[in-house]
Amino acid sequence: MKKSLIAMSCMGLLLSTGALFGQGKGKGGAAGNAAKGKMVFEETCSACHNADNEERKMGPGLKGLSKRPKLANGEAMSDAAVTKLLNEGGNGMPAFSDVLSATEKADILAYLKSL
Repeated sequence: MKKSLIAMSCMGLLLSTGALFGQGKGKGGAAGNAAKGKMVFEETCSACHNADNEERKMGPGLKGLSKRPKLANGEAMSDAAVTKLLNEGGNGMPAFSDVLSATEKADILAYLKSL
């Protein structure tokens, strides 16, 4: 049940964002780790999102997201805008502010940028 909620949350994030930009920063300004981000993504987001193509599952496919200029909500692509969506959710996606650590969020950003 908890994994389903988390997966739906991730789906909402990506529905809201439409794309990701920039290198994530964890606590202390360290860059996110894409390999760790892939593991977090697989546990929390992959039930709703494809990472290897643009085909829609419950949420949009994420391949090539970092090449898009804006989030689906019209905001310019930035780490801050994506992190805000991770924290607050939106468009059916629950908030991750209390679910993922700052480091995990930075890792997810790094992974999504690598797609």
